[in-house]
Order: sequence, then C-alpha cells, then structure tokens
Amino acid sequence: MKKEVCNAYTELNDPATQRERFEQQAKDRAAGDDEAPPTDEAFCTALEYGLPPTGGWGLGIDRLTMFLTDSNNIKEVLLFPAMKPDDPNKHNEDEKSPATTIIQNGV
Repeated sequence: MKKEVCNAYTELNDPATQRERFEQQAKDRAAGDDEAPPTDEAFCTALEYGLPPTGGWGLGIDRLTMFLTDSNNIKEVLLFPAMKPDDPNKHNEDEKSPATTIIQNGV
C-alpha cells in the first residue's frame, strides 16, 4: 500500500496566465461569486519583472507518524480527533492508537 507522506507543488510564475486567471475571477465576482478575490495588480507587476521557478513541499506530522508507526488510517495517529465519540462514557482501553501508546509509554 502506498502512503502519502508530503505534497509538493510549483507556483504559477507566468504573468500573462496569472492575469487571465485574475480577469476570469473578476468576471466571476461581477456575476455574484463572493469568494472570487479581486485582481492583485501589484502581484501581476511583480511577475512581469520576473519570478524564478518556485515550488515547495509540505510534510504533515500526522502523515509522518503514520509512516513511522506503519499505520494505514490517519485516524489511528491523530491526537485530537475531529469529532467527539458517540458515547463519551465509553472508554475502550483495547483500542489505543499507536500515537497514544507512544505518548503514554515513551518512544
């Protein structure tokens, strides 16, 4: 099974393409899209001066922990669950996640 540890990306640095996208967003905004951002002329000007190829990557601690503990589900390593349990009075000690075990017992 393949596991995603991080994501990588590149940035758009072509001023003409970026300006076209801003123009489309301006049309969307005029049509009622409240989430479409306004055109950033200063950014377009900076791109016209020249921006070298840029990119980056993001490593998630939860994904790294999944890799190190050989877990197949991210829920097994999350320290702070996104949702409360259905029954807050139910505590099953047999279902400890690898992350909880590491914190309680040390590495």
